[in-house]
Amino acid sequence: MDTQTLTLILSTFAVLLSMLTFYLLYSKQDTKKNADPGFNTRQLQLQAYERLVILAERVALPNIVSRANQPGITAREMQLLMLESIKQEFEYNSSQQIYVSPLAWQALNNLKEQNMLIINQIAQTLPADARGFDLGKRIMEVIIAQDKKALHIIVLEALNFEARKLMK
Repeated sequence: MDTQTLTLILSTFAVLLSMLTFYLLYSKQDTKKNADPGFNTRQLQLQAYERLVILAERVALPNIVSRANQPGITAREMQLLMLESIKQEFEYNSSQQIYVSPLAWQALNNLKEQNMLIINQIAQTLPADARGFDLGKRIMEVIIAQDKKALHIIVLEALNFEARKLMK
């Protein structure tokens, strides 16, 4: 066999091998894309909205006060418990922001910030020897005064509205 024929055979073999490799790689990628034809990001989004509704409920001031209310603690200790609880709840669910609208995530962030601000402001108005019960009572008075304009209710309505849009 002469050199030209050998070169032609090797070149043809290399082209065929390249084509086969490309085909195999492409078909594997295509298989991965189509591995679960029923997979839908809508389901992930709905689950995220569900988790964020739970988050909004858990960081609502009446629920925070209820969970942090322990006999015998000072107002300062209760303040710290409530703030830490809000931070932990928020951090635990922060990954859900990739599935929801920026507006929904901003609403939840505003809820967190407002609740922490209210807790801190009310705690500052209490005397140094105030009990946790006093702080909880004052916070509940503020919530009752807000009536149905409490931010956690507005956030819940917004999350429900966005989730319902996804279900259509």
